[in-house]
Amino acid sequence: MLKSHSTTRVLALTGVVIVLTLFLATSAAFAEDDAIGSDEYRTSCMSCHGVDGRGDGVVAAFLTVKPTDLTLLAKNNGGQYPELKAGQYPFLHVFQIIDGRAVVPVHGDRAMPVWGDRYLAQQPGSVSSYGGDYEKVVRGRILELVYYIQSIQQ
Repeated sequence: MLKSHSTTRVLALTGVVIVLTLFLATSAAFAEDDAIGSDEYRTSCMSCHGVDGRGDGVVAAFLTVKPTDLTLLAKNNGGQYPELKAGQYPFLHVFQIIDGRAVVPVHGDRAMPVWGDRYLAQQPGSVSSYGGDYEKVVRGRILELVYYIQSIQQ
């Protein structure tokens, strides 16, 4: 009886340890997902768009064009993109604006940096726009920002 009681106890403790390990690993993975986009935001966007993405960063006062309030992109989308309903997050449009390498005629002159070129320039060696493995890295960084900005919508 004593032997089976201690075996049951060991199995129960082992089960608890496994469940806690899985829970903590999953939590860390979700935290890492949040950190990836927010780290990229802090590095590339926060100085102009501010901590909360409202267009009130420390550099904003010195810019000719006021940075967009990124938290209102979905709310302010009044259906101007034919494939989207009013109030829907304009995912592709945000990607194109951040990338900046594709000409989007409606935007006119760019007040915002062309992050696609900047990210590409940070890759080692000689590369050309829209080519090779470096392009995957560039698009990945842009997607991190697009998803992060989507997460801060009001």
